[in-house]
Amino acid sequence: MEYEIIKTNTFDKWLYSLDAKNNGRVLTRLDRVALGNLGDHKQLNNDIFELRLFFGSGYRVYYTIKNNQIILLLCGGDKKTQSKDIKKAQQILKEWRNGNI
Repeated sequence: MEYEIIKTNTFDKWLYSLDAKNNGRVLTRLDRVALGNLGDHKQLNNDIFELRLFFGSGYRVYYTIKNNQIILLLCGGDKKTQSKDIKKAQQILKEWRNGNI
């Protein structure tokens, strides 16, 4: 199954704050996700999932899936900021559902 990938501004800001090497590695992983290969990921609750990337400082990408077709990338972070990033992802998803994004 292939997915359409949509990025929030918050995700893009995080992605482009990474150095070029790690930015490229995240983008390569997202290319595989678009082709249906999610790799190492887990469901955190009913709506939010986490892609785990084992490079850099243990990057995490938080996302949701809509209609089994679209993956909305909410935000990113690393293992150190995981709890804060999950809360941020929940808030972004809530705002997106309310049409504020």
